[in-house]
Amino acid sequence: MDIGSVQRPSKFAWAAFDAPDRDLADQGTDPATAVAALAAGIDSGRPAILLLESPMAVPVPSTAGDGWQSLGKARDGEGNRPFSAGAGAGVLATGLVQGSWMLRLLAETVPAVTVTTRFAVWHGGDAQLLLGEAFVSGTGKPVLAGSDQHAADAAAAGLAMLDRLDAGEPFTSDVRCAPHGAFNLLAAMACWAGLHLDPDEIRDDILVIRACPALTS
Repeated sequence: MDIGSVQRPSKFAWAAFDAPDRDLADQGTDPATAVAALAAGIDSGRPAILLLESPMAVPVPSTAGDGWQSLGKARDGEGNRPFSAGAGAGVLATGLVQGSWMLRLLAETVPAVTVTTRFAVWHGGDAQLLLGEAFVSGTGKPVLAGSDQHAADAAAAGLAMLDRLDAGEPFTSDVRCAPHGAFNLLAAMACWAGLHLDPDEIRDDILVIRACPALTS
């Protein structure tokens, strides 16, 4: 899901896939239809994954000694695109608002859904929905004609997730808050929204899937 302004022309886009099929199952440009599609899949009894293209866990360094000097530094794996830089900080704020809204709507639509940010919990069948982050960066690749950049990037994130699922375990995150502590924004938003999630996850690192941005030119 590509986080962005929902004002026209929309910079928000989502793409859905029915694993293991790599063909696009559905797509849209507003958060309400995104939640409707997600809820429909959950209602059918299928496990689901929701990836938001926004920093969804931030590093909190130790309070001991000079730990404060690491405040705001990039997460491991972010490279030259730290969460605290201008673009990252802007999309983080937008992602908090839009993600919270969508999770609240999901909780109202499918009240019984169980949610986690822990891949092992989801993979073991103990939660129906896995929440994670898409990190779109790197060398681009062509996409189908007619797609805009936001829709193409949303699809690229979904395909990257399918690639990881097809590859099997071990399943590791491409970006990590460690060695610092993690403030899990996905868990915080899910708890705020009233979803069924272990509140202890608020200190967990999350699954971040790196995807190549799509080129539409």
